[in-house]
Amino acid sequence: MDTDPTGPPDAAEAIQVPNGPGNTAAPPAPEPPPAEKPSRTGRNLPVAIGVGAGLGGLVFLTLLTVKATFLLYVGAAIAIALTELTQAFARRGIDIPAIPVAAGGAAILTCMYWLGARPALAALALTVVVILAWRMPDGPAGYVKDVTAGVFAVLYLPFLASFVAAMLAPADGPRRVLTFVILTVCSDIGGYFAGITLGRGGRHPMAPVISPKKTWEGFAGSAAACLVAGVLCLTLMLPGHAWQGLLTGAATVLAATLGDLAESMIKRDLDIKDMGSLLPGHGGLLERLDSLLVVAPVMWLLLFLFVPVR
Repeated sequence: MDTDPTGPPDAAEAIQVPNGPGNTAAPPAPEPPPAEKPSRTGRNLPVAIGVGAGLGGLVFLTLLTVKATFLLYVGAAIAIALTELTQAFARRGIDIPAIPVAAGGAAILTCMYWLGARPALAALALTVVVILAWRMPDGPAGYVKDVTAGVFAVLYLPFLASFVAAMLAPADGPRRVLTFVILTVCSDIGGYFAGITLGRGGRHPMAPVISPKKTWEGFAGSAAACLVAGVLCLTLMLPGHAWQGLLTGAATVLAATLGDLAESMIKRDLDIKDMGSLLPGHGGLLERLDSLLVVAPVMWLLLFLFVPVR
């Protein structure tokens, strides 16, 4: 119970016990350590940077050695993201047919890299057919809901990721994929640091209903970083022009922002904070892939137009 410092002392405080051989005063209790200040960003920044550097290091290692191993890296990432998405949907009573989605996704990625777009499109169509049949033994209750979720999972994860395989396939594929990764990462980093400095406290929220922490200041930082990175990548790593780099950078920041907001919408609809907890400081792996997935087809199309495969 709190005591009033201006009122009379209570009985226990009024009795003074003298110090002596038989009465040793108890030492004062140690003061509790000061509470750590929460990070302005709400996450452990050193850990987040370390995890991001590790993921980026694997990208460079696979692309600059045997480029086909990068396809395995992408496949593993999509499989983990599918697991996170399946578990998240299950919390709302939606059952994604994970087995046909995973098998069909592997077929789509493989066909796109080794055989081209038409076989990949055929693999996508067959995956949808299998999903329709796979769900039937469980009865009609929730059939449309589960099948729709399965088709969404195929399109959102392996199909969008297949454009990364399409960029990787040509002889200069590693440089195309590096351009794609660098620009998307620059969008995240530029937006992150501009958001916590210029947009501290959500000064000008971009979409408060969807993502309260996303600000217009952060978007401006993303745009600046992407424009600079686009010019550098298109002129130094690929035989492109500066104006093409500016257009590619502008398209990247728009697509990356859309991907981030779309994933936030999914989480809000499912009433969850993170898709998972696999990556310390980041959340689930899908939190790291949301922008990359949406940027992939946009980047493939622009590079196809600006830097034709010879």
